[in-house]
Amino acid sequence: MQQPKIQPPSIDDLKSMFQMSGLKQKLIFTFFMMLVFRFCTQIPLFGINNLNFLNIAGGENIIGFLDMFSGGALGNVSIIALGIGPYITSSIVMQLLAVVIPQLEQLQKEEGEAGRRKISQYTRLFTVVIAIFQSLVFVLFLTRNAETTLMPNVNHFLFIVGSISILTAGAVFTMWLAELMTERGIGNGASMIIFWGILSRIPFYFEKTAKIVTDEPRLQFGLVILLLIFFATMILIVIMHEAARKIIIVNPKRQVGNKVYGGMNTYIPFKLNPGGVMPIIFAVAVLLFPTTVLEVAGQSSFLKGPLKDLMLWLSTYFNPSTISYNIIYFLLIVLLTFFYASIIPNMQPKEIANNLKKYGSSIPGIKPGRPTAEALDRILSRITLIGALGLGIIALIPSFAAKITLITTLQGLGATSLIIMVGVALDFLNQVKTHLLSKSYESFLKDR
Repeated sequence: MQQPKIQPPSIDDLKSMFQMSGLKQKLIFTFFMMLVFRFCTQIPLFGINNLNFLNIAGGENIIGFLDMFSGGALGNVSIIALGIGPYITSSIVMQLLAVVIPQLEQLQKEEGEAGRRKISQYTRLFTVVIAIFQSLVFVLFLTRNAETTLMPNVNHFLFIVGSISILTAGAVFTMWLAELMTERGIGNGASMIIFWGILSRIPFYFEKTAKIVTDEPRLQFGLVILLLIFFATMILIVIMHEAARKIIIVNPKRQVGNKVYGGMNTYIPFKLNPGGVMPIIFAVAVLLFPTTVLEVAGQSSFLKGPLKDLMLWLSTYFNPSTISYNIIYFLLIVLLTFFYASIIPNMQPKEIANNLKKYGSSIPGIKPGRPTAEALDRILSRITLIGALGLGIIALIPSFAAKITLITTLQGLGATSLIIMVGVALDFLNQVKTHLLSKSYESFLKDR
């Protein structure tokens, strides 16, 4: 007997699913939160000469690099100039401490939702500490260039105290927006803020590029090559994001009355890049912290002699345009990919092996229990190594391509930005699909 063909859902079915699932409300809420964030990036601190500071932020230095991830908030010296950076740095530190400190690990793994809330509270408190420190460094940088960055007759002491308070409050407000978007919207709030920040800077980079290639045929050819490399990089990012190793699982047969259940082979998919875009975001956050401190401290007036020379020497090695920075960046991506894979629940070989043994399932040719855990550990180590090296190489290709083609104005839209944008977009689409499927499944159960 021929089975009837399953018809794909019509446009009307998709519309009704979209309306009934609550997805529209989540999308509208996410979009509204992004409008609030973009509005705040245009509110400057009191006493700032924005035009002069934009000339500093527009250059190929650490300020311009930071401005890309803040969506122009830093270049405008807005009330949320620190952006989501302090919150991401705090999250990284707390995840590292959860591995080292047994009490935090117990909170994270054994105390369920209450433990995760405590971890979140610690993360928020540490975000405030980091925001105070980063705002202090940034305000000292502004006052050091007071002739160009500050308006005349501004009291420096009041400016420092007031600006540190406002910037810290702005960082906390951005953290609140990110958590609210994650809870009530679609996608990860912190990643979405970075995504829209980078997206908002695209016209700026294209305008700068158009100015330098208009009258240079050689640079025009280089621009075509660079854009093709960017396109190929995006394809590789999608492949890396979606690639997975499928481990076949043999399930036992169970007889209930006269019926036999189970016995079908399934598989466990292990993603080649389990951390998605997070290792890139973490690596950038880890590198930006010492880079900012070194550059500001090296150019400050209160450091003199050998100590200032040391700061200037170290700041050159942490400059985003140097080879040493790219090497450190590559190694950080590899290490953080392994770290992120080690804390993901569905990437734990012992737990997977115990669950398989508990339900009587097994991997063909491998004994249950410890041998299964060891085999999974070998497989996951190789998969993660390939994924980490691939992610690190992809992250460096556009940067080197920009130097070869001599078009550095698009370096802000290089590998880091491309990986973040493509990765966040794919995660966003996957969450939309998951939300629609879960809601349609719930409605199916209710109908029955």
